Amino acid sequence: MQDNFLWVEKYRPQTVSDAILPDELKATFQQMVDQKNVPNLLLSGRAGIGKTTIAKAMLEEIGSDYITINGSMNGNIDTLRYEISNFASSVSFTGGRKYVILDEADYLNPNSTQPALRNFMEEFSKNCGFIMTCNFKNRIIEPLHSRCSVVEFSIEKGDKPKLASQFYKRVCKILTDEGVTYDQKSVAELVQLYFPDWRRVLNELQRYATTGNINAGILANKSGDSISGLIDLMKSKDFTATRKWVAENIDVDSAVLYRQLYDVLPSKVNSTQSIADAIIILSEYQYKEAFVANTEINRVAALATLMAEVDWK
Repeated sequence: MQDNFLWVEKYRPQTVSDAILPDELKATFQQMVDQKNVPNLLLSGRAGIGKTTIAKAMLEEIGSDYITINGSMNGNIDTLRYEISNFASSVSFTGGRKYVILDEADYLNPNSTQPALRNFMEEFSKNCGFIMTCNFKNRIIEPLHSRCSVVEFSIEKGDKPKLASQFYKRVCKILTDEGVTYDQKSVAELVQLYFPDWRRVLNELQRYATTGNINAGILANKSGDSISGLIDLMKSKDFTATRKWVAENIDVDSAVLYRQLYDVLPSKVNSTQSIADAIIILSEYQYKEAFVANTEINRVAALATLMAEVDWK
């Protein structure tokens, strides 16, 4: 029932050809499907770009049995010992190779669970394959890298307009099918705002669609997403409001947040020295984002440092 309610599940692409990805990337996955040979994979890239979707689509197309395990929720060693072991060691009903999709594998413990997974991949290699997805591949231990084909979900600058246009047409059809009245310009702005986090776009649209109408007035209420507004908070050294901003926007992808801050620096900072200081701070905290236990604290620390050390206009 939940899958039918959530648009991200209801409209999840069921085939590789239906996914919105760069042509070269789709061709790679389509070749695996055509050959009915999906190797162990490590799919790396930013949140919402389609890593889990493409993994499921490939396995659905070749008719393989598979289970999906979320590394951030069920990433302990007991999950490997029981759930994965029981599944991987049994014979598939379809007679083919079985697969385990380890979603958010970068949250698996690198000192216990990840080393154990290495042994599982070898022990059940004849019967079961593994597809891992992650946002930060540097959090995956090297022995797992070497046992997988690593695929980076990156989008070249020249591909961005084409992919954004494809997704815009897709969401317009979804809104039409759902009976939602919408302003095309407002939807286009939302797609552009969160590109290429397709999941975030659909979740936001579904939230707005509860009113039955998506227009500029509704989207204008997204003041919390304004980087300019965040800059104003740091400039005024309003730590409480800045901390609240982070809490309300914690689902914004870290790469998007740090990139947007980086892009506005020249127009918001007084001196070249302050720009350089700000870039160093952003670089330091973006790197830490891949390792910290609490993302919210790390982002608040980054903004507090910018607030204290940068000379804002």
